[in-house]
Amino acid sequence: MTYLVDTDTSIDYLKGAPQAAEVRRLLATEDLGISLMTYGEVYEGIYYGRDPLAAERAFRQLLRTVSVVPLTRSVLQRFARLRGELRHQGQLVGDPDILIAATALQQGLTLVTRNRKDFARFPGLTLHVPS
Repeated sequence: MTYLVDTDTSIDYLKGAPQAAEVRRLLATEDLGISLMTYGEVYEGIYYGRDPLAAERAFRQLLRTVSVVPLTRSVLQRFARLRGELRHQGQLVGDPDILIAATALQQGLTLVTRNRKDFARFPGLTLHVPS
């Protein structure tokens, strides 16, 4: 696996948004993963969205083609270091994004996201920003 797909680009894909073309291309040629945190965030959208049954059906179909990368002890240790460094610098990033960044960094994965603003704050994190 080379790429970890962030929540925003996962949702784009599920909605069939035009900006999801890059994720569709990557799905055809690469092994992709999503963080367990993204799994939870997507399910929040499913449960509180307009059509939970259709949304869950689409998500389950996506889950057949991507791996769900777990939150391990080493990922949570990386999370703790990243969160502490950001707090020490007076920067605020939500815990879900820190967990996703920690997952990508710990697993050596490139993060596919449109959220360059928050994820650019993590040294060593490689981003792939769909156009």
